[in-house]
Amino acid sequence: MSLFRVLLAIIFPPLAVIDRGCGSVVIVFLLTLCAWVPGVIGALIILNRPFYYEP
Repeated sequence: MSLFRVLLAIIFPPLAVIDRGCGSVVIVFLLTLCAWVPGVIGALIILNRPFYYEP
C-alpha cells in the first residue's frame, strides 16, 4: 500500500479502491455517503487486502 493510496483513501475513499472492482467501490461509496469516517476505514481495509487479478 503506497502513501499515495492512503492519502487518496483519506481524501476521497471510492477513488482509492477503483481498481479493486465494482463491488468494492459501491461498498466504500455507500459507507462514505453514510459518513466520511466509515468510508475511509472501509477503503483502508480494502487496500490492505491482497490484490488478486482474476481475468
